[in-house]
Amino acid sequence: MKHFTHLFISAMLFMVFANTVIAETATVKNPVAIIHTSKGPITLELYADKAPITVANFIDYAQSGHYNDTIFHRVIKRFMIQAGGFSKDMQKKNTKAPIVNESGNGLHNDRWTIAMARTNDPDSATAQFFINTKMNSSLDAKGKTPGYAVFGIVIDGQHVVKAIEKSPTMTLGQYGDVPVETIFIEKVLIQQ
Repeated sequence: MKHFTHLFISAMLFMVFANTVIAETATVKNPVAIIHTSKGPITLELYADKAPITVANFIDYAQSGHYNDTIFHRVIKRFMIQAGGFSKDMQKKNTKAPIVNESGNGLHNDRWTIAMARTNDPDSATAQFFINTKMNSSLDAKGKTPGYAVFGIVIDGQHVVKAIEKSPTMTLGQYGDVPVETIFIEKVLIQQ
């Protein structure tokens, strides 16, 4: 009986271990980005399967060091926090050519999602991005009208996003909603 019990326990432990390995392998399919900010880290899952052009663009900017020492230059409570385009002294950073808008990918500008910032031209996104701090369905694609392309979601560091969102803001030259305290990105690391 002791032999049977030992064999049964061993088999159960093997099954638990095997299921854990399978589950971990199955859930890690998209790249992860860690945005190290002056307020703490924000971890993102990037939806390479739904927004391949946008994710590749973000990863390229991150790996080139473009985001290092850029600031959160636009912060609007109960809306979003925006970064990726300006240095600490509010100088606009040079970018590559704009990318194609992937807002028709089925993803929505829900709370905690990250999307590309752009001008009125739907295909004008370059390096700037924003994190939605509430559901912003008005930014989604509707029919043939393009929206703002969502390409990931915050999976850790929501408290950091909230802290940035609560920052007092001011007008600085031609720019509104600029945090009074400079909140910057130290670096963005990619885990694939």
